[in-house]
Amino acid sequence: MVRQRQPERLEAWLAEVTATDIVALRSFARGLQADYPAVYAALGLPWSNGRTEGHVNRLKCLKRQMYGRAKLDLLRQWLLAT
Repeated sequence: MVRQRQPERLEAWLAEVTATDIVALRSFARGLQADYPAVYAALGLPWSNGRTEGHVNRLKCLKRQMYGRAKLDLLRQWLLAT
């Protein structure tokens, strides 16, 4: 469903998962149902913000490494250098 980009199968899959005995899977399905339009769009549309999220994650990791070591000017230089 995800790899073939078939959002029309989402509703049937959610119904099947909701009927299972696996509590964690049912909880995951409830979370997907809570944001159904976004999940459906993510399965059907070719765009992704994964690249942006990767850059944000990298910057946050670098910021955590520098916490308490220097002021903003050194942090800025270090982020621009890496």
